Amino acid sequence: MPLEDRTLKICSCNKTMALDAKALAGALKLRQPIQIHTELCRKEVGSFQESLKDEACVVACTQEAPLFSEIAEAANAATDLKFINIREHAGWSKEGASATPKIAALLALADLPEPEPVASVSYKSGGELLIVGPAESAIAWAEKLAGQLEVNVLVTSQRGGELPAERRYPVWSGKLRSVKGYLGAFEVEWQQDNPIDLEACTRCNACIRACPEQAIDFSYQIDMDKCKAHRQCVKACGAIGAIDFERAERARSERFDMVLDLSREPFVKAAQPPQGYFAPGSDPLEQALAAAQLAQMVGEFEKPRFFAYDEKICAHSRSGKIGCNQCIDVCSTGAISPDGDHVKVDPHLCMGCGGCATVCPSGAMTYAYPRVPDLGARLKRLLSVYAQAGGKDACLLLHNTGDSRGLIAKLARRGRGLPARVIPLEVHHPASIGMDVLLAALAYGASQVVALATPKEAAEYGETTKKQMGFAQSIASALGYEGAHFRLLATEAVAELEKELWALAPAATVSKPATYNLAAEKRATIEFAIEHLARLAPKLQETVALGAGAPYGQVLVDKQTCTLCMACVGACPESALVDGRDRPMLKFIERNCVQCGLCENTCPEDAITLAPRLLLTAQAKQEVVLNEAEPFNCVRCGKPFGARQMVDNMLGKLTGHSMFAAGGALRRLQMCADCRVVDMMENKEEISINELKR
Repeated sequence: MPLEDRTLKICSCNKTMALDAKALAGALKLRQPIQIHTELCRKEVGSFQESLKDEACVVACTQEAPLFSEIAEAANAATDLKFINIREHAGWSKEGASATPKIAALLALADLPEPEPVASVSYKSGGELLIVGPAESAIAWAEKLAGQLEVNVLVTSQRGGELPAERRYPVWSGKLRSVKGYLGAFEVEWQQDNPIDLEACTRCNACIRACPEQAIDFSYQIDMDKCKAHRQCVKACGAIGAIDFERAERARSERFDMVLDLSREPFVKAAQPPQGYFAPGSDPLEQALAAAQLAQMVGEFEKPRFFAYDEKICAHSRSGKIGCNQCIDVCSTGAISPDGDHVKVDPHLCMGCGGCATVCPSGAMTYAYPRVPDLGARLKRLLSVYAQAGGKDACLLLHNTGDSRGLIAKLARRGRGLPARVIPLEVHHPASIGMDVLLAALAYGASQVVALATPKEAAEYGETTKKQMGFAQSIASALGYEGAHFRLLATEAVAELEKELWALAPAATVSKPATYNLAAEKRATIEFAIEHLARLAPKLQETVALGAGAPYGQVLVDKQTCTLCMACVGACPESALVDGRDRPMLKFIERNCVQCGLCENTCPEDAITLAPRLLLTAQAKQEVVLNEAEPFNCVRCGKPFGARQMVDNMLGKLTGHSMFAAGGALRRLQMCADCRVVDMMENKEEISINELKR
């Protein structure tokens, strides 16, 4: 619904923002004048209640969104409510009086429909909890949580602690070997490395009394450093048989819904552990926070399926040869793993960072939350309204919805706020910002794109984001767009954020913003942006040098060693390498190449190397001959069927071989496939299958 058809409620927050109603209405091209409230959430709340009679309402305040939503709910209003932050994002700034274009752009986002819902991923947890760690802390937390959850304990230390007098929950001992899975479906394996089996033990204490070295305590584990092998404990245990120093079968495994790992070092080392796994360490406060979260993880839950995967264009592997591993290498949750020629993604482990889609050169992996076309629509609307309202040198500040959003709010309250040209826009995770989004923002008229990340996010994905920004900057600079267009800021400090943003010098912008919409296909989106930037470029280039790992480039072939066997053509997943149809010829379409390296790894002659670059001429989409050879004609029918060099090499290697000693065998290698069959049928010297002894 257009903004013109929505009721617009704007408040100056007790006159702390300099809002120009007339200028704002003009910027938004509204036919009706705008009323600026001063206390919409207090004395003027009746005005908001009156707007609930309308079909849709936009409230320029996020602080009081819970209050306004509660009022609407109490009134049983069907009004479509949207809340936009213009206070911390624009009005509360040293340049707040000049922020009208930015305020108009932020409000204009209410025009856009909500993105289409994405598929969801379900979890089901019955509350079966495994607590892993030293006996003392593990048993203590088991006692606290036993009333809320189905508790199980795996004791990992051989001394200390005391098992409870009542056997109310299972207690095992051993060393963790494997923790795999997610909330509701953890598979845990461990090895019982102590002679006393706690499942069989009756806790009768006979072994404790019998041990002459006092090597057994009330955790019912034997301290092997003290044990002198008297085996009095075995005799005392008697028919129970819980103590066995020669136990052969030690492997144990069970399934759990959740895991509380109290080990000093977490067993799961992933930067983002799976849902339902908590490793608070030895800090009592962190342990208490983890326990509180575990208590709430019983039931059925859903989250978005953050990715979409098209295996048909995946360049991971072909015929056992590895090509592109970028998505596997960047994933911080271990959700992506090899699966033959393709990869597989466990949606339950995926946390939605989007790093896999960012680095994927072919676009086989795409981000679905939000999808690039949805994000592109927001970028286009934001930048176009900002420019139409008189805004200059727009700098997009892409940030997450959590810590970074809070940091921007602190900057507005305690510092100078955001510069009038810096427009914040929320994304789920900064790692989802790749070349496609960066170049599209530039094509839509942005001067700069700054990705604001927390130090933790930067540690996991900072290098990946910087690399993508480096590729995009190389293209922009080569085309003559001066200045630094892309920047990653990783900070949690208000002072540092303020210093960096206010010191940022504007970079050159495109003379005419693009009007197209972003496509779901990654490479199509990048090509649209590059074509637009190149058409208006201050300095047109034919080629742009790119760094290693870039998704564009050429294939170089050593003609002296290439035999035109066409193994590279069969390996290429993107149809960048093609054969000469009826001629021994290798051709290349540069725009299709994703630099996956499969051709290089497959070539038996090591004749291929990759050279990252971006070719901007029409030749990039045309077939270019990399190598061709004199054709070899069939010695029987004269039809060309291969390259002379390849046939000569084959004959040279097989001459003298016992399998080709018979008359005509080598000559048959010089025939096409059809003639070879005919020759075998006509040759009476050939052994028939009917002549073979059974």
